[in-house]
Amino acid sequence: MPKGSVVGNLAKDLGFSVQELPTRKLRISSEKPYFTVSAESGQLLVSSRLDREQICGKRPACTLEFEAVAEDPLNFYHVSVEIEDVNDHTPKFSHISFELQISESAQPGTRFILEVAEDADIALNSLQIYKLSPSPSFSLVNKEKQDGSKYPELVLDKTLDREQQSYHRLVLTALDGGNPPLSGTTEIRIQVTDANDNPPVFNQEVYRVSLPENMPLGTTVLQVSATDQDEGVNSEITYAFYRTGQVFTLNSKSGEIILQKTLDFEEIKEYSLVVEGRDGGGLVAQCTVEISIQDENDNSPVVTFHSLLEMILENAVPGTLIALIKIHDQDSGENGEVNCQLEGEIPFKIIYSSKNSYKLVTDSNLDRELTPEYNITITATDRGKPPLSSRKSVTLHIADVNDNAPVFQQASYTVHVAENNPPGASIAQVRASDPDLGPNGQVSYSIVASDLEPRALMSYVSVSAQSGVVFAQRAFDHEQLRTFELTLQARDQGSPALSANVSLRVLVEDRNDNAPRVLYPALGPDGSALFDTVPRAAEPGYLVTKVVAVDADSGHNAWLSYHVLQASDPGLFSLGLRTGEVRTARALGDKDAARHRLLVAVRDGGQPPLSATATLHLVFADSLQEVMPDLGEESVSSDPQAELQFYLVVALALISVLFLLAVILAIALRLQHTSSPTVWGCFQHGPCSKPVPVVAPNYSEGTLPYSFNLCIERMGKTEFNFQKCSDPLSSGQDILCRDSSGGLFPLCDSTESTSHPETLTPQAPPNTDWRFSQAQRPGTSGSQNGDETGTWPNNQFDTEMLQAMILASASEAADGSSTLGGGAGTMGLSARYGPQFTLQHVPDYRQNVYIPGSNATLTNAAGKRDGKAPAGGNGNKKKSGKKEKK
Repeated sequence: MPKGSVVGNLAKDLGFSVQELPTRKLRISSEKPYFTVSAESGQLLVSSRLDREQICGKRPACTLEFEAVAEDPLNFYHVSVEIEDVNDHTPKFSHISFELQISESAQPGTRFILEVAEDADIALNSLQIYKLSPSPSFSLVNKEKQDGSKYPELVLDKTLDREQQSYHRLVLTALDGGNPPLSGTTEIRIQVTDANDNPPVFNQEVYRVSLPENMPLGTTVLQVSATDQDEGVNSEITYAFYRTGQVFTLNSKSGEIILQKTLDFEEIKEYSLVVEGRDGGGLVAQCTVEISIQDENDNSPVVTFHSLLEMILENAVPGTLIALIKIHDQDSGENGEVNCQLEGEIPFKIIYSSKNSYKLVTDSNLDRELTPEYNITITATDRGKPPLSSRKSVTLHIADVNDNAPVFQQASYTVHVAENNPPGASIAQVRASDPDLGPNGQVSYSIVASDLEPRALMSYVSVSAQSGVVFAQRAFDHEQLRTFELTLQARDQGSPALSANVSLRVLVEDRNDNAPRVLYPALGPDGSALFDTVPRAAEPGYLVTKVVAVDADSGHNAWLSYHVLQASDPGLFSLGLRTGEVRTARALGDKDAARHRLLVAVRDGGQPPLSATATLHLVFADSLQEVMPDLGEESVSSDPQAELQFYLVVALALISVLFLLAVILAIALRLQHTSSPTVWGCFQHGPCSKPVPVVAPNYSEGTLPYSFNLCIERMGKTEFNFQKCSDPLSSGQDILCRDSSGGLFPLCDSTESTSHPETLTPQAPPNTDWRFSQAQRPGTSGSQNGDETGTWPNNQFDTEMLQAMILASASEAADGSSTLGGGAGTMGLSARYGPQFTLQHVPDYRQNVYIPGSNATLTNAAGKRDGKAPAGGNGNKKKSGKKEKK
């Protein structure tokens, strides 16, 4: 058929409409491009010349098998095209002429096998008959072999006479069955030889043998044998192939046929050989040797991949097509039947598609993070005995998709940061990993939530988007911010992006950056000071007053201790190391002065420690009336140290006048320093101001020290008018000062006691890290015993709340007709407010702080303190029924 001829409508046979053809892209997948498909009509067309003899040889059925491929969806269709034979080959003889020797003694009827012609066509178009040119001595007989092929035999019709005609020429014609028939000719040259009465005779007219195709070279296939009744040279037989053989050789003496070339069943399945036996007289006998080749399993299957994907997404659904596989085995029968399977446990499978075609598809979900690529090996095994197999491997890469969210190394983070850190310092680092590739695995960090105010968040912390390092944007203050929590997010760069959150808790650790702050005794804005009265009959252990201080720090940094720096009489009073309570150490003697001054230092437990100082002024008197005349008339303080200095100056004056002048000058400077013109600032006509709330310790039980502020208005030499000053005194102020006449008066200003400026900072809320349960909380400071090691200071309280409570207590006070020393524990305020104003109205400033590792035992010592109260002080203490009800 010419190129472009229509074989058939392939699209119609497959059920495709003309509209589908552009999208389905029907095409031929074949190694030999004999056919093509029309893109417009879907017809199967001849694309090159078809030669059945070249394609199939002598096979009776010639079929071309190939695959038709359609896309969207991709599929294979098996197509078989049968090539029909036409009479395009003429019968041909291998030689233009050949010679034949016939003895003159040959009997009529003797037959001679002639050379056969070859015709590449099959069936009716193949060679059908032989014809011989007319001859009076010879005729022709057509004979047929088992395989259906024809061969001619020359028959001697009458005896030959060499003397009359020694040479005969005949024309042998071979005709096929085509229409019109084609023919081929050869010339037979017959030479008449001298008489040899007995020709050789073969034992068999036809020899048949079957050989396996894998027979080794040099193997004897069979042996032909012929006999001759003649004697001598006429009986000696030599063997030869009538036509020269290529695959086999023949031993001319023994008649053995030997294999000299490899057999291949897939190329030639049968051999037909003509063996000629010739005696010495020239007589010839012929026999036919038919050799059948048996198929052996000597061809392994061949695996071929088509439309192979090199990469597949890891989220591909099961059943996704990866490749089309073709299996081919040249063997026949069971030797050519092939089974195909995958090696190893991989998430793929093979599905049968059509004849010798398979599909490789995914069988389960893929995960690139577990297996980034697969080495897929397909094994094809035939059913021969023994079976042969072949393997073909391909590598399939798994493409990444963003299917993994970032994962933090910890479920949550907690970091400790010391306060006063430098701004910009790194305080923590979070890390998250993402097993994905490329942008899908690139993680960036950000802050998405916080318990801080949104506006204040950026001024506190920031996070590096690349490294996850968290930076402090400012210096933290433990007293203002103890802890805060951030929610950090790690987000990859995939589409869509995946993220994960983690909690970061920042604990701000305390540093000793706040000095203690003295709350009692305190000074007012006008400079007025407090003094505490002590009954003259006070016994040892009597509670005189209490120094109250707080520290804004926490823990050890807020563990306060109280120390006496200077005392007018060191042995008269004792100071609680942890409580700050001032008690009498012994009874007052006759020679002891009535006024005393204590300089107290308050230190915290930090490293290095910070401190503040407070000055206490104590007066021994049973009533206020005893104190006031002494304040106006006594000119010189009965300070033992001052008297000792005076006597020393006098002694030194006797030795050196010059030294005496220096001492007198020093005494003058001393007197000038202790005197202050502001003393008289308080002595003005009229009241100073409203009553002042005094910040003082809260004693839930026990005696309140006698302490109050006085402003004196000079009405005459012996008359004084006592009024409360407006504001509380600042810590550490002196209470008494001297006037020109030597009288003692309350000070309105003093610079003897100092306090660190750090104590003026606002007090932070209590540290929740030191809280006790109700069962573990010890008693208040008023209930503590004298054990200095077991008492812990309270450093957390609200000053404003304290002042409000004292003002509330002051509003309940009695009228001013009560005596100044009306009872013990009235803090010396009964002259203004009456005996109802006791320490029970003042809150306790000391918090019981627990320090880890401490084994101190806090016990109640209220009875011990009260038991030491002197009869002169507490003995005449009267409690009204109203107070007892309270």
